[in-house]
Amino acid sequence: MNLKQTAIIIVISLCLGTTAQAADHWRQNDARQAVKELGSNLKKALKQAMKEGGPAKAIAVCNEKALRIADKISLERGWRIGRTSLKYRNPANAPDAWERSVLLQFARRRAAGENPANMEFSEIVKKNGRQEFRYMKAIPTAAICLKCHGRHIAPAIEDEIHKLYPDDLATGFKLGDIRGAFTITEPISTP
Repeated sequence: MNLKQTAIIIVISLCLGTTAQAADHWRQNDARQAVKELGSNLKKALKQAMKEGGPAKAIAVCNEKALRIADKISLERGWRIGRTSLKYRNPANAPDAWERSVLLQFARRRAAGENPANMEFSEIVKKNGRQEFRYMKAIPTAAICLKCHGRHIAPAIEDEIHKLYPDDLATGFKLGDIRGAFTITEPISTP
């Protein structure tokens, strides 16, 4: 943590009452900003690809650029950010056990009527004797997503998907469904 981040945590801790609460608050806000950055960069790349070559070009962006964008943000921040889903397209994005349980929680919340755009979850977990901050933010299915993830996909697009992702599970969505989630894992330093 740099000096500026430490100062922010101290100020927040005075408002919240404890350093631990302040650190959690700071981590959650930082996670929200990272998710916003990743989502914005992906959306911009997808819109540009759609403009240049339609949905087939957008599929290539997800296949080639999405991981690079996530890796760049992860490197800058010192932790891992990515995307996952119960119905993933890329097997490398399959959820781990913690992510799966949060995705199932999101599905129950959606079934109860909650808007996916507002869904997030975070907690401190212990893994291999070390603490990690884990965060997930639901990704609602937007209209632009339906061309490649919807119930009715054009045959040429479907062919491109199966060429790049032979074991694709990420179709059949409708507007407003939970497409998946952004996921963050941040190691917590212990003294």
